[in-house]
Amino acid sequence: MGATIGALLANAVGVAISPVPVIAVILMLFSPSAARNASAFLVGWLLALSAVVGLVAALGGLGGSDGGRVVGDVVKIVVGVLFLLLALRQWRSRPAPGTEPEPPAWMASIDSFTAAKAVGFGALFAGANPKNLGLGVAAGTTIAASGLPAGQQVVVGAVYVVLASLTVVGPVVAYLVARERVSPALDRAKLWLVANNATVMVVLFTVLGAKVLGDGLGSLLAR
Repeated sequence: MGATIGALLANAVGVAISPVPVIAVILMLFSPSAARNASAFLVGWLLALSAVVGLVAALGGLGGSDGGRVVGDVVKIVVGVLFLLLALRQWRSRPAPGTEPEPPAWMASIDSFTAAKAVGFGALFAGANPKNLGLGVAAGTTIAASGLPAGQQVVVGAVYVVLASLTVVGPVVAYLVARERVSPALDRAKLWLVANNATVMVVLFTVLGAKVLGDGLGSLLAR
């Protein structure tokens, strides 16, 4: 079980380093319904991450050990290639030097979010975001191919979800525990993430794409 958790660490870190969801949760913490909406966002995030990993792991386990592992390797290769293409796309669409990136329209509407909408956005950023979805699929296939008993697979999946959620959970917990002290730091973090989102995503897509692609190719060629 420890080896499988170790194999998923890079995936979990890749999900955790997601500038846009962190920006979203920080903006919610500065909104009129801060605690309610940020907590709702977190619920949606956790549910979506768990659903993706759990569903992929369950489906992968239905293919038999050898067949499931081959499918898992192919999935990783596809995800790795997609990540590298997304890195190229992100690089080409990055803001010109010295220009301010244009914030998406949803940021201006966060103050009016209901709890239900916050849950939906949390699920969207966790489960429909290309990077997080790809990493979740790769994590699920790794769990399915591990050969672990079902109970241990659930534990491994839970560890992955917790580690992948630290950067979203952290601001919410810090705000609830020490609002006045952490607010300036959260505001600075938000400004830095908005300004450097494109650069962070290019690096992440490149590193994770190479890692996932290499894992899939290496495993497949070794058979």
